[in-house]
Amino acid sequence: MSDEQTDTGTGWPQPAGPVRPGGPAGEPDPRPDAPDPDELSPLAPQRPAQPPPSDDEPVAEPGVEPVDDGATVDLNAVSRSGEPVASSDGLAEPVVGSAAPGRSRWSTAGVMIAALLALLGFTLVVQLKTTSADPTLGATRQEDLVRILSDLDARENRLQQDIRALEDSQRQLRSGEQGRQAALDEATRRADELGILAGTLPAVGPGLTVQFDSGVKPISANRVLDAVQELRGAGAEAMQISGGDRATVRIIASTYFLDGDNGSLMVEGRRLTGPYTITVIGDPATMRTALNIPGGVVASVRGDGGNVTFGEREVAEVSALHVPIKLEHARPVS
Repeated sequence: MSDEQTDTGTGWPQPAGPVRPGGPAGEPDPRPDAPDPDELSPLAPQRPAQPPPSDDEPVAEPGVEPVDDGATVDLNAVSRSGEPVASSDGLAEPVVGSAAPGRSRWSTAGVMIAALLALLGFTLVVQLKTTSADPTLGATRQEDLVRILSDLDARENRLQQDIRALEDSQRQLRSGEQGRQAALDEATRRADELGILAGTLPAVGPGLTVQFDSGVKPISANRVLDAVQELRGAGAEAMQISGGDRATVRIIASTYFLDGDNGSLMVEGRRLTGPYTITVIGDPATMRTALNIPGGVVASVRGDGGNVTFGEREVAEVSALHVPIKLEHARPVS
């Protein structure tokens, strides 16, 4: 046997080569920079050679894993704190049981805030609808509301015409020679108007007749008074009331109504029997609409079993006169 071969006791020659320092074959090399025995094996997978670190790059310490952004993470500290651990492929792996309590609390708070805002909005909408509801006109039909609005517009137009007429009269009174005659004409017109309102002069014009027929209950004085008030509010200019016995009484501002015997009616101290008919001068459509408002005069009379009928007149005549009232206390302002 030559010097280059060594007998291993197996009958096979041992190839000559350098012997690993530090001990016999099979024992690890005690040197700290010694290569891994597995790396020297021809059957072990070869790892790509890593370039030597530069001076600017930090050197990894034992037990510390380098991270892509330059920071180092302690594997032992990370595993204990429950934060994600960097894997070999550079992706963070979550640790089981590491839930974020702050995110859960913020989600619950957001749901509660949204619910409170929705409840507040619903409350405001309900309050707005309740406040804006009109109990008086809520049961009125749309046709009646349109008619009332049209009547108000017509009344406004008439008032505007009266204003223009008064302005013309004022200009005439200031116009020199015609001033005296204009003043006389104006005084005459005023006297006629006051005579009609006071019931001392008869009147004619377009108007309406309203007849009240009793049912189970007689027509009360309150129902007739309500009708007179509604007609005045609708622009009535002259009125009179007649009974079944043809007795007629002029209605003015001081007229009063009382319930008489056996369903009769006392007007200005004069007894009238049913059915009762009110003749009124004014805009027929406006006055009829005023009496037919839900809950008004017509509804009240029909609720007592009676009935109300209307008759429009192109020329209605109010011929009954009232005795002039003698004033005892009132004096005109000088």
